Amino acid sequence: MWIERLDARHALDYRELMLEAYDLHPQAFTSSVRERAAMPLSWWESRLTNKLDVVLGAFEEGGLAGIVGLAFEPREKARHKVTLFGMYVRGNVRQRGFGYQLVQAALAEAQVHQGLRLIKLTVTAGNDQAFNLYQRCGFVQFGLEPMAVRVGEDYFDKIHMWREVSPL
Repeated sequence: MWIERLDARHALDYRELMLEAYDLHPQAFTSSVRERAAMPLSWWESRLTNKLDVVLGAFEEGGLAGIVGLAFEPREKARHKVTLFGMYVRGNVRQRGFGYQLVQAALAEAQVHQGLRLIKLTVTAGNDQAFNLYQRCGFVQFGLEPMAVRVGEDYFDKIHMWREVSPL
């Protein structure tokens, strides 16, 4: 397994993996598979090439097996924060450390950005596996957003977590 930053040449694989994530775990993501499937490939390419997002991919045997993103704040007063987003690991490689390695790679990426002080994320309440992963990586809960996501007639809460980014 290796991790690298994704770019425009990964757009098709990134799209496929994210659509799988939205489909299999709709409560975990704010976007829906229907919304994102309608987006042109250029939208996916721009997600991988814009200056405010970094998307990292975990590869095994040449295939994209996991992803995580960092969304940097464009506003001057919020540039000390970054949001971890889009964390997903394919089912066939779970329980092998891919998620932990992706979060560690995201933390390392955050450390090299001058002035960055904290990284935040949300995780669906009840997703104990993801919550425990983030705790192992040093994140702490600071809030709970009730009814943050609606899937059909069901509502899901989101746990807000953060951790400090240690400068290099």
